[in-house]
Amino acid sequence: MSLPQPFHLVLIKPSHYDDQGYVIQWERSAIPSNSLAALHAIAMDSVEREVLGIDVDMTIDAYDETNTVIPITRIIRKFKRGARGLVGLVGVQTNQFPRAVDLGKIFLDAQIPVIIGGFHVSGCLAMLPKIPGDIQDAMDRGMTMFAGEAEYHFDEVLRDTHQGTLKPLYNFLSDNPSLQEAPAPILPLNIVRKTFRRLASFDAGRGCPFQCSFCTIINVQGRTSRWRSADDIEALVRANLQQGIRRFFITDDDFARNKGWEEILDRLIQLREGEGLPLSLAIQVDTVCHKIPRFIEKAVRAGCFNIFMGLESLNPQSLADAKKRQNKIWEYREMLQAWKNHGCTIVAGYIIGFPQDTPESIAHDIDIIKKELPIDLLEFFCLTPLPGSEDHKNLYLRHVSMDDDMNKYDLEHVTTDHPHMSRQEWQEVYQRAWQQYYTFEHCETVMRRAAAKGQSVVKVMFFLLCFYGSITYEGIHPLEGGMFRKKARKMRRPGVPLESPFLFHVHRIQDELSKSYRWIRLGWRLNLLRRRIESDPNKTRYTDLAISPVTEHSEENLELVNTYAQYIPISHISRGKKDGLASAR
Repeated sequence: MSLPQPFHLVLIKPSHYDDQGYVIQWERSAIPSNSLAALHAIAMDSVEREVLGIDVDMTIDAYDETNTVIPITRIIRKFKRGARGLVGLVGVQTNQFPRAVDLGKIFLDAQIPVIIGGFHVSGCLAMLPKIPGDIQDAMDRGMTMFAGEAEYHFDEVLRDTHQGTLKPLYNFLSDNPSLQEAPAPILPLNIVRKTFRRLASFDAGRGCPFQCSFCTIINVQGRTSRWRSADDIEALVRANLQQGIRRFFITDDDFARNKGWEEILDRLIQLREGEGLPLSLAIQVDTVCHKIPRFIEKAVRAGCFNIFMGLESLNPQSLADAKKRQNKIWEYREMLQAWKNHGCTIVAGYIIGFPQDTPESIAHDIDIIKKELPIDLLEFFCLTPLPGSEDHKNLYLRHVSMDDDMNKYDLEHVTTDHPHMSRQEWQEVYQRAWQQYYTFEHCETVMRRAAAKGQSVVKVMFFLLCFYGSITYEGIHPLEGGMFRKKARKMRRPGVPLESPFLFHVHRIQDELSKSYRWIRLGWRLNLLRRRIESDPNKTRYTDLAISPVTEHSEENLELVNTYAQYIPISHISRGKKDGLASAR
């Protein structure tokens, strides 16, 4: 009886390069990769169904490069022992594409087939009239591209690889699959435990009904809601709980627009309240979800205490130009307080670089947010024409200058021109925004609001430490941050000279000692402040403008309203102010 034929599948979620050319890696990364979890589950399902035949022994190895140095030599050695197989670079975003190609070249040189999928490939093929140069160059080198979603399509890739007939391109963009009974994203514990607090992820659904011009998701996953069944979500949660994983990031771009949200939350409530299972969830929602009956109440009961939303801007004209019309600035305070009153931690995204923005207007609006809106953490992003977005397509078709280094498309670097700022000035304004929001005084305000609203002050303090320290000490956006930076000397971007071993290690020691001191000092100061706040007998009586109840009278004197009154409907402004605005209009 002959031995089974070995077939080795390697799934890698690539990271990207920092400004010095080193791969961004950590001992513990902040955000798990749902794409890696989804592909791992799809591949495991293929193994169970024996899609390559009963005489093939298919094995799967998965790596997240944000928290793991890829064992390239060991992987190549395994293939050289006679195994067929494939290296898949999965979930590749635009800023990760250069790194993915660099990894792909190494494996191709070892005669190992390589396939690349993710939002960069899918977005470009969905929106551009022809395949862009970076993707075409990778294909010319022998790499295969995969566009679209892999559910129900990955079997074809595996069979073609096994038969030696792998195609240059697989394009399934026109066939977004149903998620009902599709394999649910899951990763083994040895990968999940390399994230903060063993955080796992899953997408409960895909598709967003909104039309934001800077978004790539709607052009890849579509605008029609597709969602997983409550049974599949329950099975996924139970499987993770058996591994000791109880914290989850639901990666839906807008969970509130998942048409199955209520059934899913009801099932999670039953697990959490009915069976006492310890669930903690983070979700992304839009700024009008508070108007959906029962949504906030059920989300909180299901364990959703960490909420992310795209505030994006205070300027209604900027929001309208970006087709973000669902954001009504006059409802921001009411919406944020609805979550805050349930003890939720609120993280909001804010985009810098809309055409109406100036350095002065950005600074002014950040001050308004600090004073009048009960946000815990604010994440800043540069307005970036991401390939796959309407913004990028329009600039591309008009032949507008955009940076040709895809590594910079990480929402932290300026990649095109602005009508009121030079690229350098825009970059400086972005950096100043972080410093303006994360002052020690405002950190105290945020923690006092948390104590007054029954939030965990320790958790809020930890988030403040991570966000401020990541951008200030590491020079990396918090979403790409982590704990204890790794740097492999030889894993530097091609074209950037390698440091000598001696200088590399000297610089690393100096850098780590300096950063460690600053991290410890900041943590010590914030913890002293936390202890003082929590020991205050009047902590629950604290109030300020941002968390005071919303009334008609309180709203009319908001600087937010006064600054942008011309855009606010008369019906949302108090009677005294209406008369003056009506005559002015």
